[in-house]
Amino acid sequence: MKQTLHHHTQRKISSGRAVPLGATPMPSGVNFAVFSAHADEVFLLLFDSDAAAPTDCIKLFRAKDIWHVFVHSIGPGQLYAYKARGRYAPAKGMRFNEHKLLIDPYAKALTRKYRNDPSGRLYGYNPQSPKKDLVMDTRENMCKVPKCIVVDDAFDWQNEKQPAIPMEKLIIYEVHVKGLTQHRSSGVKNPGTYLGLVEKIPYLKSLGINCVELLPVQEFFIRQALIDNGLSEYWGYNTLAFFAPESSYASGCYPGCQINEFKTMVRQLHKAGIEVILDVVYNHTAEGNELGPTLSFKGLDNTAYYALRGTHLERYRSYVNHSGCGNTINAENPMVVKMVVDSLRYWAQIMHVDGFRFDLAPVLFRRKGVFHPNAAFYRLLLREPVLKHVKFIAEPWDMSTYQLGKFPRGWSEWNGKFRDTLRHFVKGEPGWIRETARRMTASADIYARVKRMPFNSVNFITCHDGFTLYDLFAYNTKHNELNAENNKDGSNDNHSWNCGTEGETNSSQIAGLRRRLIKNALCCLFFSMGTPMLLGGDEFLRTQKGNNNAYCQDNALSWFDWSLLEKNSDIFGFCRKAIALRKKYAVFHNKNFPAKRRRDETVFPHVRWFGKDLKSPLWEDRNGRIICCEIDGRRFSMRRGNYVLFLILNSHAISHMALLPQYKGMRWHRIIDTGLKGERSFAAEGKEPLSKEQGYYEAQERSVVLLISKKHRKA
Repeated sequence: MKQTLHHHTQRKISSGRAVPLGATPMPSGVNFAVFSAHADEVFLLLFDSDAAAPTDCIKLFRAKDIWHVFVHSIGPGQLYAYKARGRYAPAKGMRFNEHKLLIDPYAKALTRKYRNDPSGRLYGYNPQSPKKDLVMDTRENMCKVPKCIVVDDAFDWQNEKQPAIPMEKLIIYEVHVKGLTQHRSSGVKNPGTYLGLVEKIPYLKSLGINCVELLPVQEFFIRQALIDNGLSEYWGYNTLAFFAPESSYASGCYPGCQINEFKTMVRQLHKAGIEVILDVVYNHTAEGNELGPTLSFKGLDNTAYYALRGTHLERYRSYVNHSGCGNTINAENPMVVKMVVDSLRYWAQIMHVDGFRFDLAPVLFRRKGVFHPNAAFYRLLLREPVLKHVKFIAEPWDMSTYQLGKFPRGWSEWNGKFRDTLRHFVKGEPGWIRETARRMTASADIYARVKRMPFNSVNFITCHDGFTLYDLFAYNTKHNELNAENNKDGSNDNHSWNCGTEGETNSSQIAGLRRRLIKNALCCLFFSMGTPMLLGGDEFLRTQKGNNNAYCQDNALSWFDWSLLEKNSDIFGFCRKAIALRKKYAVFHNKNFPAKRRRDETVFPHVRWFGKDLKSPLWEDRNGRIICCEIDGRRFSMRRGNYVLFLILNSHAISHMALLPQYKGMRWHRIIDTGLKGERSFAAEGKEPLSKEQGYYEAQERSVVLLISKKHRKA
């Protein structure tokens, strides 16, 4: 193969240091260091502008597996990238290609989005071969690749303090940075950006949110297949640079402005008492499988960064695919694990984020290919003092395994069993009362037995992946035709119910039933033990028209239509009140499971479950659709309240009379009855009407009732 790389520079250089990795500005220049165990040579290319040819091509020095150099008289703002020369042996996983410009795995900012086209690929087809064998693609991709930016970490945080909200008191709001404000109805000055989100902080405060969980904001790559179909990588689960904030979410004033704008967003959220959790995707990269593009990791050291499979007899070494996205990072390689932990430290220490939700987390917890809670990643994480108080939330499944309740102590998890159980129950399926009681008491059957905490269960009914809450009760089946995959993508197992008509309806009866079920779902979410997570927009009935996999829909289908806020102000008001009620009553904020638990579903001493007759529930009743719960504030921890809450969950299509317990000197007042219309369904705080009957309450069909018994003052 013809060699094209040659060392040429007029700048003063010296060997520099092998640590830290990345581009580190110093008083007299910048130190560059990059990992590659198998490259023969690595070159640093410097640029004066994104579109210009490189001004310098500098051959790096080597110290074991780290390539490094110190370039004098340059500083923050300098543009750079790498090229690597090495062995081309696909059967052995070696895929070096000196023609391809490579992004630094530790780059803190990129100049722009990657301009994708076939020239970014590692391979091309050999037109002379009848089998169209893959051969090295020798086309240069210099103009397509965004350049890395040397970054100064300085920022005016204005004495900002991180809220440090206990996990059991979080109200998590899952939201997409762009989708929140991109729609023309958002009314912000900077739509679709970090600064646009800042403009919506008063709204988040009014709703009662104290934590936002942002869909991926690390720089991601848009696959050519999506571009060809007029689609995009909207969700961002295709990471290109683990240290760099997504450039397209910035105002675009100057290269690298995304860093300051991201920090500004975090600072202002913290000033408002709102924490920031990032949804991070370390399980795979944007480079795809053996036919995917070479962007960074493949060109620097394919065998180190990726988990590979196959033998030396195979022609092309392929990738382990636990992610379902073509490749899986090699979480058993010490340098790859170090990169992930370094990235987490950077986002926590320099960018001030409060926590992380790990997409397909089991990928990071593998030892010899098998899930293990004490894997190398976790052991290294424990040695990081900066990350000691950071919140960690696992998505406890990948394409190969499901590990709910098996992550290390201190880790919380997305509780998929809560989601599925409550969907079954709320839509009225019989036989789900035991599972409902378990999930609403922080899934003690899963977490208490392994000495985890109630708040380790992150409860949700909807999330970005699947139907919105409105669509959950408006569609029986998915409608993903716009995704250009013949409606084959997305889950077929949604546990949804359209209430009698698929999609939009003119029937006031069906529309009313849908609203009632949505209120029921919100009650189940916010009045459960554990940590609730609300999908952004559900509070005013955002819809994706039945699309349950809108990952590629960067358009009005996914963006928040803020006109719905006024149209569905009743649901917004109900949701806001439910959040406020949860915050008010400490009985929902359980820090610990009791040391001793009864064998039935009465987990906490202040929580008791009943049938409608005040007797023990018939747990095994396959026709059961109603269950009641007493939550006694007088028995909660050491902070004894003078109230008792009583929750009636009736998912049956008929009304039921539920008996009420009696307490001396106390009387029942109605807080919530979703069987009532309009604002009557949720009484104003302090104005809860006295229940007409004190011995029983008639719960309407498909309704949730919440009563409070408090001391009665005689007139």
